[in-house]
Amino acid sequence: MGFLELAKKRFSSRRFTEQVVKRNKLERILEAAHVAPSAHNYQAYELIVVQTKEGLDKIGKAGFIYGAKTAIIVCEDKSKAWINPYNGRQLVSHDATIATDHMMLEATELGIGSVWVCCFDPAIIKSEFNLSENLEAINILALGHSSGNILSSERHDRVRKSLDELVRYESI
Repeated sequence: MGFLELAKKRFSSRRFTEQVVKRNKLERILEAAHVAPSAHNYQAYELIVVQTKEGLDKIGKAGFIYGAKTAIIVCEDKSKAWINPYNGRQLVSHDATIATDHMMLEATELGIGSVWVCCFDPAIIKSEFNLSENLEAINILALGHSSGNILSSERHDRVRKSLDELVRYESI
C-alpha cells in the first residue's frame, strides 16, 4: 500500500479486543520507532512496553488506554537531547513524537489498531514505573486489535481542513 493510502487508513482506535499483539508484530512496530528520524540522530527517548495486567493497571492510574492489552510508554530524556543553537529549543519531544507516528503507521500496516494518548498524569507514570529523574513520559501508544467501528479512509475529506486552509505559498 502506498504511503498516503496507509496514512489515510490509520485512525485512533478507542475500542480493542482481548487479543494481545503478537511478539513479531510488536517487534516490527518497535523497529519503526528505531528507524525514525531524530535531531542529530540522538534518539533521546526511551520506550517502555507494557503488556502485563499489573503494568496496564499502573497505566490506568494515570490515564485511560481504552482496554488495550499492549501499551508503549514513550519517554523523553532531556539530558540527552540535541539543542537547537539558534533558539535554544530541545527537540526531544519532536523526536519522540515522530517515533510514535512511525509506530502508529507500522501498526496500521500490520492490521493493529492504535491510539496516541497524551491526556495522562506523567507524575504517576514516573512513580509507578520507577523512571529515572531524567525521563518523563510524554505519550502512551495504546495498541491492540480494533473492535467496533473502523473509520473509513474517505473521512479525511469531510473532517479535515482543506489544503487551501492549511497551505500558504510564498509570494513575491
